[in-house]
Amino acid sequence: MRLWAISDLHVGHRHNRDAIERLAPRPDDWLIIAGDVGEKPAHLRFVLETLAPRFAQLVWVPGNHELWAGGEGDDNLAGQARYEMLVELCRGYDVLTPEDPYPVWNGEGGPHLICPLFLLYDYSFRPDDVPAEAALAWAMESGVVCADESYLDPAPFADPGAWCASRCERTEARLAQAPPELPLVLINHFPLHRDMVTLPRIPRFSLWCGTRRTEPWLQRFNIAVVVSGHLHIRSTRWLHNIRFEEVSLGYPRHWSGDAADDYLREILPGNGAPLRDTWYRLGGK
Repeated sequence: MRLWAISDLHVGHRHNRDAIERLAPRPDDWLIIAGDVGEKPAHLRFVLETLAPRFAQLVWVPGNHELWAGGEGDDNLAGQARYEMLVELCRGYDVLTPEDPYPVWNGEGGPHLICPLFLLYDYSFRPDDVPAEAALAWAMESGVVCADESYLDPAPFADPGAWCASRCERTEARLAQAPPELPLVLINHFPLHRDMVTLPRIPRFSLWCGTRRTEPWLQRFNIAVVVSGHLHIRSTRWLHNIRFEEVSLGYPRHWSGDAADDYLREILPGNGAPLRDTWYRLGGK
């Protein structure tokens, strides 16, 4: 019984959709889907219908693309209402979400507490000399702007940062109640530390990649592994003796071949990783 992870399936692209349809069953194992399945509820429904019968348990967290509003019916819901609709969609397939109790993993490499999170970003992944009010202008100076600025409506919150603050406060309180002896596997679409955001071609896109609010958690809580996506740059890194797994599939140009199986990341027991990974060890204990 193993724990696997993948993110950024983007099944609105036919090549990605076909690859997910061919994903081999692993009926004894769990699969983490760490956000950005697609832009429409129908994309999430397709992935759940396809993969739920092939794994013992699915675990889902939302990415920014799932939160984009547009179209008609449930596809036009925005913000918190849209997120709640997606959670209910997952529950129809018995998929674990950030709104469910954290389960204990007793498979290979266990026990661990599996913690799916939904935390967003607040533009704080910026240089210290860039004030908050100038952050968007700073990013746009280099021609970078995330599509979220057009498509992600944070209602009823004033902006993504306010929504992020609310989610972080709620999540931190939950993690504080976790049994201290159990190592944690934290799952979030966005990276939990600035050092995990290495974007050589578009460095100022970091603005939409997370929040500094989560950085103190690395030394406060008993974290063994952090799983994230969003960057479309697969890697395994270490910081403060914590393993960070970026598990994106990405758009068709970001991966090769026809088999998404080659891009599943083994999280637990975590004895090996695909050859396509880039490995880093960062500073810290």
